[in-house]
Amino acid sequence: FLNNCHPELDEGSKYNIMLTLKLLRENPEFVIEKLAKKHFDAKEIIEKINLLDQNRRALQLEKDTCLAEQKKKAAQIGGLMKEGKREEADAVKAEVAALKARSAEIESKEQENNAELDSLVVLLPNIPCDLVPEGRVAEDNVVVKTGNEIPELGENALPHWELAKKFDIIDFDLGVKLTGAGFPVYKGKGARLQRALINYFLDQNTEVGYLEVEPPVMVNEASGFGTGQLPDKEGQMYHATADNFYLVPTAEVPVTNIYRDVILGNNDFPVKMTAYTPCFRREAGSYGKDVRGLNRLHQFDKVEIVRIEKPEESYAALEEMIAHVEKLVSSLGLPYRILRLCGGDMSFTSAITYDFEVYSAAQERWLEISSVSNFESFQANRLKLRYRDANKKTQLAHTLNGSSLALPRIVAALLENNQTAEGIRIPEVLVPYTGFDIIK
Repeated sequence: FLNNCHPELDEGSKYNIMLTLKLLRENPEFVIEKLAKKHFDAKEIIEKINLLDQNRRALQLEKDTCLAEQKKKAAQIGGLMKEGKREEADAVKAEVAALKARSAEIESKEQENNAELDSLVVLLPNIPCDLVPEGRVAEDNVVVKTGNEIPELGENALPHWELAKKFDIIDFDLGVKLTGAGFPVYKGKGARLQRALINYFLDQNTEVGYLEVEPPVMVNEASGFGTGQLPDKEGQMYHATADNFYLVPTAEVPVTNIYRDVILGNNDFPVKMTAYTPCFRREAGSYGKDVRGLNRLHQFDKVEIVRIEKPEESYAALEEMIAHVEKLVSSLGLPYRILRLCGGDMSFTSAITYDFEVYSAAQERWLEISSVSNFESFQANRLKLRYRDANKKTQLAHTLNGSSLALPRIVAALLENNQTAEGIRIPEVLVPYTGFDIIK
């Protein structure tokens, strides 16, 4: 169900659209129209950017002219001195000194102008792919596929937070005591189930060629900026202010940043990595029944897949990633659906995103458990992640990532959907990892 994402562009550009100053200067209406699909009004920002860009080019020209004149006059001084024209030489020296002062003044203005320019450019989100549907909220997302049957539970079916208490496998109150709400403690078979899922997902990912890495769970500001969490999601990230480090909201951040400031060779593709990390999100403003139990946490476990691809191959890679995540979800026996997100429900950084949801039978609602996205060259542009093509020309790569998978809502659905009078049945694929087939 994936096709070329920018059919209106020529063959040389359609895979490499990005927010360059050249594009903003030459075709601002194109960018304004595209970003409107994300319900982002870019007109005023782009006008300011183009004015600052005009200033940048004018200041650069003035500085270059000043430096050329300075060089020309400096070359005259030696000849005048040899000819004994000391007074004329001193006059030229004074002119050179004035030109140096003027160059320094221009450079100061240039730095100030460019800093303001950079601060505005990073406020523009990624341009959405043409396949992204119109819409503002989650209800406008398009269901592209469903799988597995929704189980019929009896009237006495319990939600996962009551099952967790009944079988003493997850302690939410103890988490509040130790830290606060949104930091559960997994116990006994609950802890074993967590570890089983992590190992199962990692094994499945490595079997299809993803290199397992174990990154830090704190990153610096440059890493947050590189993948687009900063400045967009600064308020959602836990910040260790003494060291100016951020706790990772997803393994995507440290794993993708492995290739920050890297130039890959034409034969280095594909780059495929997977990692497990705990993830930390403040989730400010979240409240109500939809955040009860495991539905929304401040700390949770997630396994991630990350790919770096040549632009012309990134959409085929996206399709592979979607198929892989679907296989994982299906193997757990959970009812699922795949949605193509509308413009208003997409992230700042994404060009296109597919969400996976599983059905929680006791809560009678769908729960998001994975997002699989292609960022095209948006992140690579920030990361300065490039490669040399067959003609030795340097190009920006494309980056992609997906959850494979986020554990909390997977666990919630597994507990609820598999509850029986005897206890909670464990999916067959997990039994070799758990060492038990039922929680009772």
